[in-house]
Amino acid sequence: MLLLTLAEASPAVAGTRSRLTKRSILADVVRQTGPDEIAIVVTYLAGGLRQRRTGIGGASMAALPAAAAEPTLSVIEVDAAFEQLAGITGAGSVALRGRALAELFGRATAPEQQFLRGLVFEDLRQGALEALVQDAMAAAFTVPLKAVQRAAMLLGSTANAAQTLATGGLSALEAVGLQVGVAVQPMLAAPAPTPAAAVTKSGLPAIVDAKLDGIRVQVHKLGDQVNLYTRSLDDITDRLPEVVEATLALKLHSVVLDGEVVALRADERPESFQIIASRTASKLDVDAGRARTPLRLFAFDLLHVDGVDLLDEPLRVRAQRMQQLLPAELMVPRTVATTEDEVAQIFVEMVQRGFEGVVVKDLDAGYAAGRRDSGWIKLKPRHTFDLAVIAAEWGYGRRTGWLSNLHLAARDAESGDLVMLGKTFKGLTDQILTWQTEQFLARETRRTTGTVYVDPPLVVEIAIDGIQHSTRYPGGIALRFARVLRYREDKSPEQVDTLESVRNLGAQMSPSQEGQQG
Repeated sequence: MLLLTLAEASPAVAGTRSRLTKRSILADVVRQTGPDEIAIVVTYLAGGLRQRRTGIGGASMAALPAAAAEPTLSVIEVDAAFEQLAGITGAGSVALRGRALAELFGRATAPEQQFLRGLVFEDLRQGALEALVQDAMAAAFTVPLKAVQRAAMLLGSTANAAQTLATGGLSALEAVGLQVGVAVQPMLAAPAPTPAAAVTKSGLPAIVDAKLDGIRVQVHKLGDQVNLYTRSLDDITDRLPEVVEATLALKLHSVVLDGEVVALRADERPESFQIIASRTASKLDVDAGRARTPLRLFAFDLLHVDGVDLLDEPLRVRAQRMQQLLPAELMVPRTVATTEDEVAQIFVEMVQRGFEGVVVKDLDAGYAAGRRDSGWIKLKPRHTFDLAVIAAEWGYGRRTGWLSNLHLAARDAESGDLVMLGKTFKGLTDQILTWQTEQFLARETRRTTGTVYVDPPLVVEIAIDGIQHSTRYPGGIALRFARVLRYREDKSPEQVDTLESVRNLGAQMSPSQEGQQG
């Protein structure tokens, strides 16, 4: 298949808001795909590359050759080129990578170059998320969507499920089972703003787990072999020797656990995500890192034990088996709540103990791997600030023509200057996008490629989950999970919150709340 087929489908998908139309476009592409290339095509349709790291940065893309006049690139050739790029290391690698990248882009037409850029930076913004691609696969092969979803979960990726379906059909797809040692896609939690909203989704009674802000791990044990996988399914077994030892101590032949790895301070409060992440970021000096920052596993789900898969069992069964099989020190702090007031009280207590919040779980829910499911509902404290919008970037995909990504600033109390401390494009409805684009253009003072700067700024109320120390922005911090609540037309730019007040939030927050920037 020519890359042009995907490059033409992508803007067509981005140009419609209809999920059925998106699915139809994607299904047509899947139907044209051969078994030898379907894993590549499905990965590209979902907006990414098969190679986890290519070494390509913004500077590498600054001076690329002119587009080719005619399409000649196949998706197999493109995948091979990126595989070559991923393997370039050592002395002279920058120059070698630049030449290889120029060769690839020199063979691409203009639509293909734009599509490749989107793949490299995971910035297609076409609305073709993995769930939609799975839906398109089911339509293209006329198989049940649940069979596709389950196989993707158990095989670790939609691409692997597509390969199985293309070569073996529905029977091969349905024969896929959990394999100890092969990572499955993790179940994800959906957010709720209040305990009442969480209980509405989970029902009562419900399990309430402490929400940990560490490294999500999936633990696989088969005999004396242990493998530890991250949320993104990377194998980090060699970086967590203490977790391997704790797993080997279990008197079980085979087990698959889902959990979180954290470090605890002397007062039993969790360390910050930054400290935990730095410990697991490198394979080097593991022993020194272990001595400096010992890590602990807290398990919150059981997917398999001694030959029996538990994915489809209700949580009440999985939780009971965990309690029977695991030592208390490996279990996440957990309570069963029978009333909404209990959920609210547990939430307050967990935050006071330094945890990120809680996850409220439906006792009857199975393990919905790879999806944000109403079986798990996360509750976290919300912090809001009134900030100035000093610039905005033009949107892509469905947001083309609108100014979307907002540059947010707080006021320095000493100098009076507005200091940038983050960006966000979340929480914006079509109505807000239309209104703010008109407002920004009316206030435009200058522009660069892709960005419009405004004066006077608008004031917007922003909700955040926390802050992160950062050198990326002039304020020395960055906002975590920032989203727009509303514009404050009743406030002037002089009334926005100060940089000091935002910084003080970090000092007042528990270490776990100052976690990874999202």
